[in-house]
Amino acid sequence: MVVARTISKFKVRKSNYDKFPFVAVPDAADACVTGWADIAGCLQQFVAKRRREKPILVVECYPGVDETAVFNELKSRLAPALAVHAAEAMYAAEKIDALVAPFLGGNDPVFGYLSGLALPNFFDIERLWHFRRRIEELKNGLVLIVGCGASLIAWGHILVYADLARWEAQLRFRRNEASNLGVENRTLAASLQYKRAFFVDWRVADRWKRPLIKRWDFVLDTSHPREPKLADAEDVRRGLSEAAKRPFRVVPFFDPAPWGGQWMKEVCDLDRSAKNYGWCFDCVPEENSLLLGLGDTRFEIPSIDLVFHQPRELLGDAVHARFGDEFPIRFDFLDTMGGGHLSFQVHPLTEYIQQHFGMHYTQDESYYLLDAGPDATVYLGLQENIDAQAMIRDLEIAQAGGAAFPAEKYANQFPAKKHDHFLIPAGTVHCSGASSMVLEISATPYIFTFKMWDWGRVGLDGKPRPIHLNHGVANIQWDRTTDWVKKNLVNHIEPVARGDGWREERTGLHEREFIETRRHWFTKAVPHDTRGGVNALNLVEGEEAVVESPDGKFEPFVVHYAETFIVPAAVGRYTIRPHGAAVGCECATMKAFVRT
Repeated sequence: MVVARTISKFKVRKSNYDKFPFVAVPDAADACVTGWADIAGCLQQFVAKRRREKPILVVECYPGVDETAVFNELKSRLAPALAVHAAEAMYAAEKIDALVAPFLGGNDPVFGYLSGLALPNFFDIERLWHFRRRIEELKNGLVLIVGCGASLIAWGHILVYADLARWEAQLRFRRNEASNLGVENRTLAASLQYKRAFFVDWRVADRWKRPLIKRWDFVLDTSHPREPKLADAEDVRRGLSEAAKRPFRVVPFFDPAPWGGQWMKEVCDLDRSAKNYGWCFDCVPEENSLLLGLGDTRFEIPSIDLVFHQPRELLGDAVHARFGDEFPIRFDFLDTMGGGHLSFQVHPLTEYIQQHFGMHYTQDESYYLLDAGPDATVYLGLQENIDAQAMIRDLEIAQAGGAAFPAEKYANQFPAKKHDHFLIPAGTVHCSGASSMVLEISATPYIFTFKMWDWGRVGLDGKPRPIHLNHGVANIQWDRTTDWVKKNLVNHIEPVARGDGWREERTGLHEREFIETRRHWFTKAVPHDTRGGVNALNLVEGEEAVVESPDGKFEPFVVHYAETFIVPAAVGRYTIRPHGAAVGCECATMKAFVRT
């Protein structure tokens, strides 16, 4: 077992990391109401303007939203002639469990198969028609329909969408506050709820949400249940359009880990009393939130809505043609400063992830060292002339509770220092060691990690973390040994260009990976161009920098040390230069984009 070490000394700078970045929506003052009383009043006024004898108010909900609370709050204040909770029209829980079972991987605690189900598959046609007839028979008065699939019951005259980021849904699973789609299972282990949501619920709900975005009349934010907010959907759509024209950041979230460290507490100004923080997801639009500034109000929506609503402007034509409305690049932090080793692991090959899990591309990645202690190491690739069967046998013995797996006997262990870059194409065994602060740059299918050895420790829940040795062994590329790894994967840095006060380096990734990464060092303005594809960047050196448009397309955008930001394809040319306290100092960014 890896024993947590005293945190390696690193330069602690005064934190200016922005944990709540937002996109200001032009001309959106007073565009949002807060609290159920004002929300109901706003909806009543809107209903009255429609001048219908039998107006139908539909409130669609994303999985994880507390539908019962929304239903009860609106029903009590709007006094509808008929109120319907959409869940009443769904199949019984037993039938829904049977429906989703083929996608849940049996007893596997982590992996399933991406579902192709659609939301109508969850509804009983007889129950649907029962409620449709009741609506038809009603002569006048307001009809209120609330829940996931509410618009299946009636198309409606007013459409409200109650949205929720996946990260908040996960927190609700952990607090036993939410259930999976169509069932009441909030007491189920949060990890199993997450698996079901990942492989089924979110796929189903996203398919239903995408075409509705252009029809929304209002958007309901219940991320903070005691402070619900209602915004005019036109303002939300304008906010999404604004974000697609300028650099922006999504809202980062932080999480502890069994191997977690202490670096982010200082640099990102986090709760010092927490035991550790292992993860920071600061560019994962599938799970992060996007904050819109509606006047003085911050309105929270899932950042994936931007990908759904503005895919070509955000991603660019070539990336959109290849990935559809998915954001293919992920930036996150892995903090082991004062913590332990990550699990010894491998990611699936493309053909394996397609055949076994239904994902069309895999999790190639890299480790960029934001910081490192003097004893930091990265395990990467296999040593020369190892006995593969002996390694598998030792992994099996360790998994069965026998002798600890001797990782150093089989895997390369490279010293790691600040600004090193280690490339990790799928199929390469790897893990970051203790005393490291890793900026992980990767493709987005982020749960597909096959742990093969976890150093004999338990997870935060006190239970052993799931090991997937069979999956791992099936994907190990045994020819990625020391010489090949040194030549192809360790600090594969090439000068590309230079100018007045700046220089550009190519740092990867490997030719089997679709992501290209470039590092820019600069003391003056350095030119960039999206060239029709989305860019993701992190300020890896320097207190702060400013991103500017040479032709004034967007307002100057200030970023701080360690912040990840996204530059949409539609931006085109932009520059980055030191700003504030960094003026006169050398700064650096890491940029990732999809090769075309």
